[in-house]
Amino acid sequence: MRVLLVEDDAKIADFVRKGLTQEGHVVDLASDGKAGLALALGVEALDVIIVDVMLPGRDGLSLIREVRRRDLATPIIVVSARDAVEDRVAGLEAGADDYLTKPFSFAELHARLQALTRRANRQAPATELTYADLTLDLRTRRVSRGDDVIDLSGKEFTLLEFLLRNAERVLSKTMILEHVWDYAFDPQTNVVDVLVCRVRNKVDRDYDPKLIHTIRGVGYVLRAEG
Repeated sequence: MRVLLVEDDAKIADFVRKGLTQEGHVVDLASDGKAGLALALGVEALDVIIVDVMLPGRDGLSLIREVRRRDLATPIIVVSARDAVEDRVAGLEAGADDYLTKPFSFAELHARLQALTRRANRQAPATELTYADLTLDLRTRRVSRGDDVIDLSGKEFTLLEFLLRNAERVLSKTMILEHVWDYAFDPQTNVVDVLVCRVRNKVDRDYDPKLIHTIRGVGYVLRAEG
């Protein structure tokens, strides 16, 4: 995915850019509205635009209006410290597709970006996730390994869904904390290790191949081989 990020706060811009780059996306960065508009109009094959409202040179809402005036349908998400209803309405009426208030977690931003691009490509969301002989049904919340049904708690289900959606990709403890608990827990806490251990005991202990693997010092990964 190619992303245009228009953000004048250097700290936030660096945080988002690094996160997106680590996810394998290409990021074009502009620190003011004029430069952002030039990139929005000049860069081919943009998949999504992330834009702040308060920008030097040209504000984010006028940038969005101009992009839409040019009949560009690129999905746009506003990120702003303004959280009043009228501010969100103004952003959407200007032509934005989503509105995220600061501060926000990277996990939420990334999920919203994926949802926007999915809608833009008119892809139906998956209702079943499968890897090897492990299956998770999102509608019925049924989990099975081969012919065996596995009973999971709410958080265990959420963790396994996250692992399945990111199969063969190493997930850090921080990413898991943000996704499963949606709260700024101390990354040094052992709640992730405890939850992974519980899920592993249910979906791996009595089965082969083992699917949930620990990457020491980094996090966890779902894959068929260690």
